[in-house]
Amino acid sequence: MRTLILATALALSAPAAFACETFTVGDLTVEHAWSRATIGAGRPGVFYVEITNAGDTDDALIGLATPAAGMPMLHETVVMDGVASMPHAMSIPVPAGQTVALAPGGYHGMLMDLSTALKEGDSFPVTLTFEKAGEVTVNVEVLSLRAEGPDCEHAAQ
Repeated sequence: MRTLILATALALSAPAAFACETFTVGDLTVEHAWSRATIGAGRPGVFYVEITNAGDTDDALIGLATPAAGMPMLHETVVMDGVASMPHAMSIPVPAGQTVALAPGGYHGMLMDLSTALKEGDSFPVTLTFEKAGEVTVNVEVLSLRAEGPDCEHAAQ
């Protein structure tokens, strides 16, 4: 019985820990990669992540690729006169010494033409392409439809 309880606890904590993985490429650290569950494959998904540039040279995120979507794109949420829109972003600046968050209400990855619905608890890879640092592939955890981000502090315990 004790083994069953331990195995269940580990299985339940694994998804949260998965979203809290850290990846590096050059001077960049990429962490907290997550997405929200979707209602179906016909609806777009989203991709969020934090990128820290520990170097002394500016960089930029210039592209996304994933087998989960036929058209992954960089977008920015812009509110003008009380109306929100999400125009395509050609790149997302990652200034030296700063952290940039792709997060709800700001820059984000838009996952168009999903290959399948994103289901809570699933995961998928996303390759981020940076202007100077090159490419890095991160694991993305699919959280609930109402999620605001991974609970990395809780997962680390």
